[in-house]
Amino acid sequence: MIRHLHIENYALIEHLDIDFHPGFSVITGETGAGKSIIIGAIGLLTGQRADSRTIKAGAKRCVVEIELDVADYGMQPFFDDNDLDYDDGCCIIRREVTAAGKSRAFINDTPVPLSLLKEIGETLIDVHSQHKNLLLGKEDFQISTLDLLAGNDKLLADYKKAYSVLRQAEKNLEEALAMAKQSKEEEDYIRFQYDQIAEAALQENEQEDLEDEMETLEHAEDIKTALFSAARIMQSDGETGDVLSMLRQGIHELRAISGVYQQADMIAERMDSCYIELKDVAADLEDKADGVEYNPQRQEQVSERLNTIYSLEKKHGVETVGQLLELQHQLEKKLALIDGSDDHIKELSQEVDDSRKTATALALKLSASRNKAAVAMEKEMKAKLLPLGMPNVQFCCEVVADEKTLTANGCDQVQFLFNANKSGLLKPVSQVASGGEIARVMLAIKALIAGAVKLPTIIFDEIDTGVSGKVAEKMALMMREMGNQKRQVISITHLPQIAAHGQHHYKVYKEDTDDATLSHIVPLSYEQRVEELAHMLSGEDLTQAAMDNAKALIDGGASET
Repeated sequence: MIRHLHIENYALIEHLDIDFHPGFSVITGETGAGKSIIIGAIGLLTGQRADSRTIKAGAKRCVVEIELDVADYGMQPFFDDNDLDYDDGCCIIRREVTAAGKSRAFINDTPVPLSLLKEIGETLIDVHSQHKNLLLGKEDFQISTLDLLAGNDKLLADYKKAYSVLRQAEKNLEEALAMAKQSKEEEDYIRFQYDQIAEAALQENEQEDLEDEMETLEHAEDIKTALFSAARIMQSDGETGDVLSMLRQGIHELRAISGVYQQADMIAERMDSCYIELKDVAADLEDKADGVEYNPQRQEQVSERLNTIYSLEKKHGVETVGQLLELQHQLEKKLALIDGSDDHIKELSQEVDDSRKTATALALKLSASRNKAAVAMEKEMKAKLLPLGMPNVQFCCEVVADEKTLTANGCDQVQFLFNANKSGLLKPVSQVASGGEIARVMLAIKALIAGAVKLPTIIFDEIDTGVSGKVAEKMALMMREMGNQKRQVISITHLPQIAAHGQHHYKVYKEDTDDATLSHIVPLSYEQRVEELAHMLSGEDLTQAAMDNAKALIDGGASET
């Protein structure tokens, strides 16, 4: 429940601090005095959009802060889950909006995202403004009302989870079907590409080896000549002698002087190692020279193979055989998917069927629960509407289930049907009810919802539109009864019949200063209430009759239970 409201620099409000109390409170004031401004400020705390234009002219920022008592509403898990301080059931919600349009939100002085502020704000404060009467024409609102009355929280959560699984299964199947269709259309081309690469029977390093071989084949004569020339230099028997013979002669001469020159042996050993290595090199040169041949037939084979590889690389936009082999692997996988798509689609179809059965079973449970709640709602709505000036009211909560059509809310279509008279067909309430009748229907629904769920604070912004007299008084009694159920109900009203029943009365008024017009709100004493109601009854000029009438209304309201 709201303990204290603080507003700073919001629209016509420069500074406002006001305490509120449990039970039924009323707020009155002239049209344009600022009642709706207060509602707009409170709306910021329920996550409504912040508009920098609402900041008081000349101010850098506006602040709206509410202190709430949440001790009796089981809110500690919310605070624990979101790492927020829980101070003996006291909750302070604050919203700040700068002139630059930036917005910040706080819960117990801890910065929080706007989504969290919206979650706790809507849990603790329900603001019913005139435009919310339009919700009676919205099917989602009607279904949500039944679910609240039926206590379908867990069942609805289970259904939504199953419905989400179903939607994902359907999405997977749709994607698989689309892919299969596309793949079938491209199958011939994919298979042609795969076969072309596969028939080439490529090897990982084949291109590099072939290019090296091609270089050798193209220069075979030059290579052979160079190899033989190097071999002859090493071991020729010509006049000049070959390298190996000369090296062998040098070794012989060094060993001959080893007796008189000790270091000769060591040098001879080193030369002997060189001799062995060079002799091996010479033999290798001869072998390689013998292995090099000019082979036009092999050169043509290598050229054709390389042309095949180059052509495939160019066609597929790659640069290596390794990339061609990777592409071959990818094409193979695509073909495997195409070949196995029927089995895959069959599996996905089974998943859809299984998911639909699960979701449908939960949807039917929801439907049964809603039908049961609908019967109780019809009875209670009639009981609440009868004293509100509708002695012949007809109200029906129609629940039509179609298990073949599942939505996020189940398989039901829900309509609130209404007729204020004995005769006549029941039709959707938004189509046949007058403004005053819609206001009374919404009040009755709010009373039912408030009884089914814990709504700490309910604010009615001129819900009495279109009613007067005894009907207004009955509406006031209903709101007062709601307030007596450990709840805070605040009604902004223009009707003295409603204002008289408030257990607490606040007045909103405007004050003109030298440079601005400001809105204020103050609690009224008994005498001030009498005067305020007298003005509401007779206008600007007070009469004794109006004062007496106002006093009688207040005293009569105070005596009501």
